[in-house]
Amino acid sequence: MVRDVFSNRNILAISMTTSLWSLVQQGWSPFWPKYMLDNLGATVTIIGLITAITTAERLLFQLPGGILADRYGRKKIIVYGTLIRTLSPLIYFLAPSWEWIIPAALINGMASLYMPAFSAIVADSLPEKRRGAGYGAYNTITNIPNMVGPLIGGLAIEAYGYEFGVKVFLGLQVVVGLIMTVVRHMILHETIESRHRDSKAPLVPTGKMFREFPETIKVMIVVAIIGSFSSRLVFDLINLYALEVLLLSPAQLGLINTAVGAVATALALPGGMLSDRYGRKNNIMLGRTVSPISQGLVTLAGGFNAYFVVRVFNAAGIAVGGSGMEAGGPSWNALIADLVPSEKRATVLGTIGTLTAVVAAPGSVLGGYLWDTVSPQLPFQLSMVIGLVSAALFWLKVREPKAEEKLGVEPVG
Repeated sequence: MVRDVFSNRNILAISMTTSLWSLVQQGWSPFWPKYMLDNLGATVTIIGLITAITTAERLLFQLPGGILADRYGRKKIIVYGTLIRTLSPLIYFLAPSWEWIIPAALINGMASLYMPAFSAIVADSLPEKRRGAGYGAYNTITNIPNMVGPLIGGLAIEAYGYEFGVKVFLGLQVVVGLIMTVVRHMILHETIESRHRDSKAPLVPTGKMFREFPETIKVMIVVAIIGSFSSRLVFDLINLYALEVLLLSPAQLGLINTAVGAVATALALPGGMLSDRYGRKNNIMLGRTVSPISQGLVTLAGGFNAYFVVRVFNAAGIAVGGSGMEAGGPSWNALIADLVPSEKRATVLGTIGTLTAVVAAPGSVLGGYLWDTVSPQLPFQLSMVIGLVSAALFWLKVREPKAEEKLGVEPVG
């Protein structure tokens, strides 16, 4: 299975470049909120506001990005988006105060232009009859850096301090981004034929566009909106909680994130295979149940051992079930690919990304505000409740297609 997946040049190029980016990113991103607090003068509310800006930018760019990918092809959008994305860590590196992070957040949001094309080219390039296992194999490889990066970053920051440690990894991130741009330009090949491209598709959502979506996709959009709001309440806070409330060291947090990466890597392929054998819905439901419960359990953790167990429990549920409360993950993407033809896939992915951003963006601000004004625990408790509502809606309303409806051939009219 793994050999079949990575014999495709698109999957090989994307997985290798994504892995390299993740390896470096995991060296600094778990410690970035703490760095902003101590070195750039931000508050937790400001950190949430900056994340909200990034998320809201997807409202402007992700849906047009999906439509452009279906109109002009995946490759161009991916290459340009990768280059744009490289500018954010450069600004982070140069930033003397938190105000500088705002333009970087805007650019980072703009880079989401390429995410629907990225997801679509992966779906287009995987073997149709084993999409779940294919996504699992892909995620296994791209999760490997998550086993190494956090521990290296934690040890470096503990040895040399937050400022030097974070900036070293940010500098490397810029270099890696440039390498990714060149490699993707040289190796990726287009997956959507010119005869299937809709050159007249509008660049803004229309009523007709939504009416053409399968009913299951419409329900999944609502589920993704609720779940993403729940997730964004604590998106920036999960690592900060360990450092500020539980008083873990950077090395301890790095070790925990490494364990999380190891669990995700080990279970990604089995999770994809289970999705193919027993259905997407059961897998997705597992992730959407375990993840919110884990957010509530974080507030009960009293130290390293309990926090470690909660994070690993969450990682196991997400690895098997997908991406927890967010849209995405092997089973989620495989279900979309089962429902939507290739020529409309990027548009659907872009629509989901855009509409979730509308509601999810305020979640980051609310989470930071509740941390600053009420307690660090409240955002996690609220996230748990909202996330479980999202899971219940998914279970009750989403219909998985029968075998004859799969492989992206279900009518969308």
